[in-house]
Amino acid sequence: MNRTFSPVWILKAFAKIIPYLGVTIGIMVGVIVCGLLIALLLVKGTVSKRKLPRVLAFGYIAIMRCTPAIVLLFIVFYGVPKLLLTAFGININFLPKAVAVITALSLLYASSLAEIIRSAYLSVNKGQYEAAVSIGLSRFQALYRIVAPQAFVIALPNLGNSLISLLKEGSLAYTIGLIDSMGAGNIMISLNYGGYALETYLALAIIYWMLTFIIEKAFAQLENVHSNGIRNGH
Repeated sequence: MNRTFSPVWILKAFAKIIPYLGVTIGIMVGVIVCGLLIALLLVKGTVSKRKLPRVLAFGYIAIMRCTPAIVLLFIVFYGVPKLLLTAFGININFLPKAVAVITALSLLYASSLAEIIRSAYLSVNKGQYEAAVSIGLSRFQALYRIVAPQAFVIALPNLGNSLISLLKEGSLAYTIGLIDSMGAGNIMISLNYGGYALETYLALAIIYWMLTFIIEKAFAQLENVHSNGIRNGH
């Protein structure tokens, strides 16, 4: 049966999808936390004076940046549990699907985040760090109080872009059955036997546009506040 385009259905789909927005945001928060921890380890490796940590860190970054998100997600969700069960007798199939999504996206997000942090760190004049240490600050204090604030401002635009990319990649979670915003939309389409697909996807697009807009404005405000803070000596 052919259906005419229904603007009202966009509102209906919007209302039904919004409750699952918490899952989408929760996944993002989990990936940001885990990805940041991995990224900091990678940055430490890339700036190390020893060859082995540098090779391992840059090798990891190169491999992950060339790996499609959906491929890694399938490897983590389907491949790793089977490997652990077959080779070691360890069963992790009971874990929530969100764990696989956060793990896969964290591994990917960490690679791009590490490069952003590394480039921002290296862009800060090292003379400032050396001067801070020479006047009695510890290395950690010099890094935390002098280098990190400047590097953070430099990194902000790229951090915002990477977060938007993460938001879009997170929509792949539905491919393994996790019911987030995208998953809820696809279930609605299935329940209507493929009907109102355009309206449902438009509702999803509006939701993702709104989230992207919020992220862009938040990072623009952060950049403005921290830039003024540095100029004012805070």
